[in-house]
Amino acid sequence: MSKAPAGHALRIGAVAYDPKVVTIWEGFLPYFAKHGVRIDYVLYSNYDAQVEANLSGEVDVAWNSPLAWVKSQIDSKGACLAIAMRDSDRDLTTKIIVRTNSRFTSLPDLKGKTIAVGASDSPQATLIPLNLVAESGLDPFRDCKVLYHNVMVGKHGDHVGGERDAARALASGAADAACVLDANYGVFVNEGTLDPGTTRVLATTPAFDHCNFTVRASLPTNRWKPFVDVLLGMSFRDSEVRAFMEMEGLKRWLPARTTGYTQLEKAVERFNFYGGAATSAGT
Repeated sequence: MSKAPAGHALRIGAVAYDPKVVTIWEGFLPYFAKHGVRIDYVLYSNYDAQVEANLSGEVDVAWNSPLAWVKSQIDSKGACLAIAMRDSDRDLTTKIIVRTNSRFTSLPDLKGKTIAVGASDSPQATLIPLNLVAESGLDPFRDCKVLYHNVMVGKHGDHVGGERDAARALASGAADAACVLDANYGVFVNEGTLDPGTTRVLATTPAFDHCNFTVRASLPTNRWKPFVDVLLGMSFRDSEVRAFMEMEGLKRWLPARTTGYTQLEKAVERFNFYGGAATSAGT
C-alpha cells in the first residue's frame, strides 16, 4: 500500500480483535465527515502488522494497544507521538488473586507455585503483573511456573478470553494465583467464572494506562490535529455516536499522556520481550 497524499482521507489503523470494530468505525466515518474531517480505516489482524504499517506510512494514525505503543517507540527510536486516548485508558490496575483459603500473604510466597496469566503478549494480564512479581524478588520464569492462556496472540490481550481462562485455572486448582485486570475481576465474579468469596487479592499493580492513538512524529500536525479536535469534541450525550462510544468502552476522549507506560516499558526490557525471550516462553 502506498503512502496517502496529504489531501486524502486520514487513514486510521485498527486491529480487528472483534467484529464490533467494523461497526464502531463505520459509525464514526459519517460523524467525522459531518464535522469536516475525512477519515478511512484499515483493519489489521495483529498489532505488529499495524505498527509496521504506521511507521511505513501505510496508515497515518494507529489505534494502538499499550504494547503496540511501546513497540512503535522502540522501532522508531522514539519518533512517535501519542495524540489521544479514552477516559477508560487511564489509571488501570491488575490484581494478582489467590484462593481465599490459601496461606499466601505476599508475592514472595508464590515461589515454586503456578501463576496463571493471559496471552503471552497481554500487557495487563501477563507482562505488567509478572513485572510486579519480579520486583518482589522472584524471577517468575525460574522461581515460579507461568501458565499462559494464549487466546488470540497478536492482539495484545484485547480479547478477554485469556484472562477468563486464567481465572478458571485458579478456580479449578490448576494454578495457585491468577492475574486479571481490576475491572475484569468483578466481571468474572458477577458472571460466575469465580464464585463469590472464593478468591482474594494478594497484590495490586501500580496504576497504568492502556491504548492510545499513535502517529509518526514526522506526520505534519495539520494532518492529524483536525481528527483529534473532532475526537475530543465527541459527546457521550450525542445519540449519533453514543452507541459506538459505548462499544469502544468510553464516555469521553482525552488528550494522550505517556507517563502511564513505565511499568510496561520495564517489563518489555526486563523480560527481553522483543528479543524473543518472553515470546518463546509463551508458546
